[in-house]
Amino acid sequence: MRETDRLILRPWRVSDAVIQHELWTERDPRVPPHRRLSADGHPSVTDLKERIRTGSQPGLLAVELRSTGEVIGYCGVIPRDGSDEPELAYELLQRFWGQGYATEATRAVIGSVRDHQRLWASVRDWNTASRRVLAKLGFVETGQVEPDAVHGNSLLTVLEL
Repeated sequence: MRETDRLILRPWRVSDAVIQHELWTERDPRVPPHRRLSADGHPSVTDLKERIRTGSQPGLLAVELRSTGEVIGYCGVIPRDGSDEPELAYELLQRFWGQGYATEATRAVIGSVRDHQRLWASVRDWNTASRRVLAKLGFVETGQVEPDAVHGNSLLTVLEL
């Protein structure tokens, strides 16, 4: 668990599945299909409850407003494919964008990363808001790009710790 002036970052509760589902429904249509709701509505709230119950999302914490207890998204570190170094991941409900919550939550997570020299983050080239958050935190674009003509290129960024 992590705390900031305005936020509490805590493990997911089964009751938070509704918020996770809302995040899935709000995703930009350019996001790859495996990260969006399928045509038949999966993952459903029931699917997401089961994922929370079984702990299949290690490293990602619910981001909760201290003032209201409302969950507004997630933030955390996940294993980076092909590396023993962690990758930052975060997503907030759209109604909470532009209020500094993503920067605040990610700073709290970065402060908890120990025993690593670097923290990575990948971001779609069209996601200017996330690119600004990462730049504020000191992440630098590496020049490594995973091309994707359909969903937008993924840019690899790194923060030296």
